[in-house]
Amino acid sequence: MSDPDDPQPTRLELVCPAGTPAALKAAVLAGADTVYLGFRDETNARNFPGLNFNRDELSAGIEFAHDHGVKVLVAVNTFPEAGNFEPWKRAVDDAAARDADALILADIGLAAYAADKHPDTRRHLSVQAAASNPEAINFYQRELGVRRVVLPRVLTIPEIAALNAEISVETEVFVFGGLCVMAEGRCSLSSYVTGVSPNKDGACSPASHVRYEECGTRLESRLGGSIINTFETGEAAAYPTLCKGRFVENGKPSYLFEEPTSLSVAHLLPELSAAGVSALKIEGRQRGRAYVAKVVAAFRRAVEAAADGERVDVAELISVSEGQKDTTGAYERGWQ
Repeated sequence: MSDPDDPQPTRLELVCPAGTPAALKAAVLAGADTVYLGFRDETNARNFPGLNFNRDELSAGIEFAHDHGVKVLVAVNTFPEAGNFEPWKRAVDDAAARDADALILADIGLAAYAADKHPDTRRHLSVQAAASNPEAINFYQRELGVRRVVLPRVLTIPEIAALNAEISVETEVFVFGGLCVMAEGRCSLSSYVTGVSPNKDGACSPASHVRYEECGTRLESRLGGSIINTFETGEAAAYPTLCKGRFVENGKPSYLFEEPTSLSVAHLLPELSAAGVSALKIEGRQRGRAYVAKVVAAFRRAVEAAADGERVDVAELISVSEGQKDTTGAYERGWQ
């Protein structure tokens, strides 16, 4: 449901990833309404080498986006380390000082700090906060002035509609890109293997712990010394994340947690709109500008069609989907 203080949007807002300045420009020029990004440090949940923004790059990126009528959201969406709150406070302060259109926050203490120090900067609740019921969302709105919540990827469309009927903030949902195990903001699998926490250090399966090794005719992907997957000659080798590794159970190798596949629900945009969703989120801050340009352009067409109650085919995106496969995830829950 839209914020009662804001006019009702005529179209679903398209929120697009910007892992680098080049990706930001690609997203803007391809038709993004909004881009989201993070700083080059542990305050952001995509803290990978070679990605993200320093302070000068953020200033330039916001200026470029605003010149094209596009909003910029800054993700400060990891959880501060005990006794070391300063990097997270500084990220909030620096984003607000550079006229970011909103902060995406996961930690309740950091949200309270942002509300106190920067009351005029919009606050969005990150999916990392895992808020998916009216009681939790209304608490964040009432106590901390949160105006949008990014919903975990665990809800069906009827559940989203029912939730929107009981809250007074905007909802944002994922519509394309990599999936995470269905416990948003609570992942401990990567930190179990590597000792590096995605929720505090910002990097699931950090590159420093990733290895690929030839083993006869097969290729093994390793994470922190553990074999995550093996691939036959010519088989696409996915990036090793523990939740998407193949494991042997009862003598049979299979994906026990989740297969490497991408969420893709462009065909469901009319239903999401009818359910009261305000914004659509494309995942992929660790992907390059070519990916960003292609996916954003396709979803720009889909959003325009959905505004007229129509659907478009985005089959061309299968080439940039993880594992060249896609799914509707929990939205339709075909496994039930």
